[in-house]
Amino acid sequence: MMKRNLLLGWISLFGVLAFAQEDPVVMRINGKDIPRSEFEYSYRRHADGNGMKLSPKEYAEFFIQSKLKVEAARAAGLDTTSAFRKQQEAYRTNLLRSYLLDDQEMDGNARILYQKMKENVRGGQVQIQQIYKYLPQTITSRHLQEEQARMDSIYQVIQNQPGVDFARLVDRFSDDKRCRWIESLQTTSEFEEAAFSLAKGEISKPFFTPEGIHILKVIDRKEVPAYEVVSDSLLNRLRRQPLDKGTEAIVEQLKKEYQYIPNMESLEEVLQKGGTERTLFTIDGQAYTGEMFKRFAASHPQAVKRQLNGFIAKSLLDYESQHMERKHPELRYTLQEYAEKCLAEEIVHQKVDLPAVNDRVGLATYFKFHSSDYRWEHPRYKGVVLHCADKKTAKQAKKLLKKVPENEWEDMLRKTFNTSGAEIIKIEQGVFADGDNKYIDKLVFKKGAFDPVVSYPFTIAVGKKQKGPEDYREVIDQVRKDYRNYLNAYWERELRESGKVEINQEVLKTVNNN
Repeated sequence: MMKRNLLLGWISLFGVLAFAQEDPVVMRINGKDIPRSEFEYSYRRHADGNGMKLSPKEYAEFFIQSKLKVEAARAAGLDTTSAFRKQQEAYRTNLLRSYLLDDQEMDGNARILYQKMKENVRGGQVQIQQIYKYLPQTITSRHLQEEQARMDSIYQVIQNQPGVDFARLVDRFSDDKRCRWIESLQTTSEFEEAAFSLAKGEISKPFFTPEGIHILKVIDRKEVPAYEVVSDSLLNRLRRQPLDKGTEAIVEQLKKEYQYIPNMESLEEVLQKGGTERTLFTIDGQAYTGEMFKRFAASHPQAVKRQLNGFIAKSLLDYESQHMERKHPELRYTLQEYAEKCLAEEIVHQKVDLPAVNDRVGLATYFKFHSSDYRWEHPRYKGVVLHCADKKTAKQAKKLLKKVPENEWEDMLRKTFNTSGAEIIKIEQGVFADGDNKYIDKLVFKKGAFDPVVSYPFTIAVGKKQKGPEDYREVIDQVRKDYRNYLNAYWERELRESGKVEINQEVLKTVNNN
């Protein structure tokens, strides 16, 4: 036996040395060797996914930067969190499932799912933008009426001005400023009914959902694409589903492969009493006990027989998962790539994304030193258009606004002039470019003409011309994007300067870039 073990040891060592010669180190990052095979795998994946044709030398800088971010994530302990471990285990299980399930069977199931999608009246996707007001559950009837009247008023503006910029209304009035794609079963039934009943470009009347009140515009629509286009996503969806009857055959196969030996007396005891202290079965000689089943059952509340079958299946699949790399060596880099991708994304989220959104001081400071980047090609007018019932009201409103901060103008005007139930002033506040508003065009830019609003014959503009925004919040989306790029570049430079990177240029030249 000792001679046999010694012989096996020499064979293993010889294999490692031979592999080392065939797979030389292409670089060392913070003391960790990177074999050529790992770099080549990442290089080809990048080329396939991005369509970018970079030389191995050019790609090396992207690769190094990614590895440095992963090292920073590990240093921060992100690879030790329970959330990360659960995420990796779920991915490993799904990957195992894709290797175990028969491709033909999976394709058949995917085609059945695709046919159901095509038959669904709410199939495909709808791109929407909305004017939305969140309504808390504790809202008073008076407040509800006010919000409904406000939305009705906005909708009336849309009806009276077909060319109105809906995105500008969203930016001004909506609690949700996103433009997003939705599919069936992603939102409430009320929201879906409105979204899928509209044609491209159509705008809904105000409607309620459990979240609030909405005016919805369909920006674009996509019908269900060809099966070949969505087959991968359908297969991924199937792989994320719980194990089904088709998997039972796989479990039976694994029982034979890994010498599953049941203890019938213990299994019967579980079925009769709900538990046991004895060994239930062995897999490759490894014991699976009643205590292990007890922990499984606690998180899977169902009938005992189903719990037991689920525990046996999970134990076999977990065992297969642990040995998957031995049977499928190519999966090692697939699993590693996913883990490192998750770590890099999370550390970037913490170091870059969150500050770019929440660091108000940083955003304001960045805007202050880069304000010239946000200047407009042509001056704009920042202020309000007031349509007044009479000349006296117009004069009073203009005088009032001189005493009030700009961000309080609209509220102050409503409280002062529109409290009796009848509006005597209609208000449009914002930043207007030439061509945005016919009243501003005439009163400020001295172009065009307009007919007075019925019942509001006196129209005035109060505000000032500007070459660019005065506050970062006026161009918040662009400033956040630029500030994020700045933070990311600064952090990446820090990582590169503090990291220790050695590249074997001779090995790098041998990387296959075909």
